[in-house]
Amino acid sequence: MKNRFRPHTFHIPVMGTGYTIDTPIKVAPYGITSVISIIDHRLVEQMREYHSRLHNYAYTPIHEKEEDSRARSITAYLDLVNDIVIEKLNKLKKSSFEAESEITKYFEMLPESSPLKHEYRQMLQSGKENQKRKQEQLRDKIVPGAIDVNIMTKLDKVNYSGNEALPVEYNDAHAALRGFANSRLSSSVVLSAGLNPRLYGYMATFNDFFPDHSGLARKKIILKVSDYRSALIQGKFLAKKGLWVSEFRIESGLNCGGHAFATDGYLLGPILQEFKEKRDDLVFSLFQIYTEVLNNDRGKVVQEPPPVFITVQGGVGTYNEHNFLLDFYNIDSVGWGSPFLLVPEAVNIDRGTIDLLRQAEEEELYLSNVSPLGVPFNTVKGSTAELERQKRIEAGKSGAPCLKEHLVFNTDFTKKPICTASRQYQKRKIKELNDKKTELDREAFKKSFNKIVEKTCLCVGLSNSVLLENHIEMYRGSKGIAVCPGPNMAYFSKIATLKEMVDHIYGRTNIVQKEIRPHMFTKELKLYIDYLLTKIEECQGQLSDSQLKYFQLFEASLEEGVSYYKELFSSLKSQFEDIKPRLLQELNLLQKELKYVKWSICSNFKEASIS
Repeated sequence: MKNRFRPHTFHIPVMGTGYTIDTPIKVAPYGITSVISIIDHRLVEQMREYHSRLHNYAYTPIHEKEEDSRARSITAYLDLVNDIVIEKLNKLKKSSFEAESEITKYFEMLPESSPLKHEYRQMLQSGKENQKRKQEQLRDKIVPGAIDVNIMTKLDKVNYSGNEALPVEYNDAHAALRGFANSRLSSSVVLSAGLNPRLYGYMATFNDFFPDHSGLARKKIILKVSDYRSALIQGKFLAKKGLWVSEFRIESGLNCGGHAFATDGYLLGPILQEFKEKRDDLVFSLFQIYTEVLNNDRGKVVQEPPPVFITVQGGVGTYNEHNFLLDFYNIDSVGWGSPFLLVPEAVNIDRGTIDLLRQAEEEELYLSNVSPLGVPFNTVKGSTAELERQKRIEAGKSGAPCLKEHLVFNTDFTKKPICTASRQYQKRKIKELNDKKTELDREAFKKSFNKIVEKTCLCVGLSNSVLLENHIEMYRGSKGIAVCPGPNMAYFSKIATLKEMVDHIYGRTNIVQKEIRPHMFTKELKLYIDYLLTKIEECQGQLSDSQLKYFQLFEASLEEGVSYYKELFSSLKSQFEDIKPRLLQELNLLQKELKYVKWSICSNFKEASIS
């Protein structure tokens, strides 16, 4: 089922809380879909004020202590973004078809496969009598990209009025969802980081998520998933609420930006293959549940399943990879994230951070433990957030002031949850460690200490770049900037215009300046091998029976992935003929590394058994 409703075959995923917070204003008028993070209501309010003044809209502040301010700020901002996009789109439609005009830019950026691009080419070749008529027809067919929003389902902390916990609907994610549901947007919410039963149930209280008299829902649901099983489980859970998932967005477990939710060794290629083979089964099984619930609970009869799109993101970097995902796996759209961090025309990023990313090599982009969520987090060495954290440690004041409190989950020392990156937590945790100092050798103490202080404030850090770039006051003076590129960032070093990046995606130009760039599939495989080795080494010869079983299953999944890729690269001659020798060589080398992984598992288990 190819996506006929979107002008482009790519989308820009959410990046941090700030990098894409106003990206739709910049790219939606050109038909490009992008995603806003709406969890940080304070940043949302700051950007609402900024864009109201920039685009001459009236601005009335919504103060944080006002009733339901979190959701109301989000609704007001999304409505403003929608109004600005419509205004810019109307202006674009009225521009003339001449070189460098906005309407020309719209059509020139479309993929060559687009029927609309074909009509545009025909218009250019028409005689003067027909050209004006065809131009008017083209104007009528222009549509904007979607203004989608993202909610990390884990970021759903309880909020308080004084010492009294507020009802669940005032939780962070619940309030963000309400803010989106009450907006005038007709778009999608991307739910990431796994199933949140209470939040999913809360969605069913908003009519916009259900089909209207025409059979269409004004608000749609996109699930970010790691594999087919996750899609089926979460899709069924929502279907039982009468809610339809309009898109399953598959993301690489490790070859992605931001938080990395690793699978148990299941690689992207085999995962996509399973979706390809079972796509119709998935839709049918969900529709059976959905239509029954909708009929029984709402008296609505749906004759056929609404559209279900399958999209993918994580590590794609060339036109050939992009096209292969679309054509071979029948993917509807491909997410291009990290490369857009080098496109100031599309995202909000300060000059210092963009230079850091532009110069970053493979070894400087790494999977860290800096996130207070306790989930591995892709980042880059040398960020100002990292430097700020180091200065605090050197001054004997590790931990950041907890200003926004979105990642407060720990209750080791307090009844009310606090953040592990906070000064409040780290001071107490270091004291606890010092009390046990005599029980630990120097190396063990150092390791435990570093594990405490490595946590970074992401709530503030991921929003600071947009504030710095737009000359907006930093939140309570904290200036460190955190950034969340994926490993793919290493192969992009050119600061590009929006059109240059789009032309790269569609194969009209090439902005990858590095001579050697591994294929996205082999790069992910390498990341998983390194990840598994790290996990084995952490056991330090103390491998339990359950850990042994887990590591063996993980390694076996990687072996199956290698076999799948060898067969794929060998059988599809037209897609891989030019690079097949290199791909097979990469796989052979990685297969040798897997043998070492296998040996490491056995070696650690034997060591544990002896001890």
